[in-house]
Amino acid sequence: MATDYYAVLGVRRDASQDEIKKAFRRLARELHPDVNPDPKTQERFKEINAAYEVLSDPQKKQVYDLGGDPLSANGGGAGGFGAGGFGNFSDIMDAFFGTASQRGPRSRTRRGQDAMIRLEIDLSEAAFGTTKDIQVDTAVVCNTCSGEGAAPGTSAQTCDMCRGRGEVSQVTRSFLGQVMTSRPCPQCQGFGTVVPTPCPECAGDGRIRSRRTLTVKIPAGVDNGTRIQLAGEGEVGPGGGPPGDLYVEIHELPHAVFQRRGDDLHCTVTIPMTAAALGTKCPLETLDGLEEIDIRPGTQSGQSVPLHGRGITHLRGGGRGDLIVHVEVTTPSKLDAEQERLLREFSKLRGEERPLGQFQPGQQGLFSRLKDAFNGR
Repeated sequence: MATDYYAVLGVRRDASQDEIKKAFRRLARELHPDVNPDPKTQERFKEINAAYEVLSDPQKKQVYDLGGDPLSANGGGAGGFGAGGFGNFSDIMDAFFGTASQRGPRSRTRRGQDAMIRLEIDLSEAAFGTTKDIQVDTAVVCNTCSGEGAAPGTSAQTCDMCRGRGEVSQVTRSFLGQVMTSRPCPQCQGFGTVVPTPCPECAGDGRIRSRRTLTVKIPAGVDNGTRIQLAGEGEVGPGGGPPGDLYVEIHELPHAVFQRRGDDLHCTVTIPMTAAALGTKCPLETLDGLEEIDIRPGTQSGQSVPLHGRGITHLRGGGRGDLIVHVEVTTPSKLDAEQERLLREFSKLRGEERPLGQFQPGQQGLFSRLKDAFNGR
């Protein structure tokens, strides 16, 4: 068989219907034209749709697994089962048990596909939630024919070949004798009705492409990759069928100051060596407004100051994460003569100043540590 539908969806041949459905939905979200308009991607999207149409239909899947062509008019492809020319599994059952299957006509109305769009929001919107208006290009019911597919003033008519049954029967001879088989009607493709005059607006599909504006409520605490489901806002199905769902995938834009780790925020403030030694208050613009960070005397570079409850709102459950302020202490790279004299006096007052090389481990003084910093040690 030319196309391996299982390989197209990336599933095993013994995959369950649930696994097939999950694989299709995952690929559809990645390859949907609303997400990726690249022509090659659109061809790939058509391939997974064709594969899912076969593998999600038990009868078509049986035909395919037995080597037939599930998309041909008679469902049997080359009729590769010998003299009887059996087209599908139900034909084999008819041959052995003498019962003709009564599948009935197929419905022109089918559920529409799900759709997905990407929405960019900033950190503050993710932290507290927001409401966004989005524009969506999807299939909607054709206003000209109201989804019927027939031109105004006309309607679908019962197929005169199958008389509305959607299938035709024929008698063939095999080694078992005469066998009656049923196949989809080639004139109406199994629908049981034909549309003599298709709607000029939708070409008989019952739907057209249209741009709509939707209002989406973004809950507080969403993160990159969070998907919000809007039931019934996806593509309208063929024949004006019920619409699928629309998924809005969140993409959080980088922030100039804060880095997000889960529901906690992290940032870095830089203070001079004297401020770290004496202590200070450092202003910081948080998501909640301007706040003063209390830097205690003796703060070392690399220490952090937590601000509890100043992070991202928890998506599930109450409360918020924390804001962690990391302190970076800078050492002056150049000193004038007066600054160096004052530092030497300060070092002597603390009893830290000794000739270089005479410090025991753990006893190196302030001024010598500065010298090491200046020399890159």
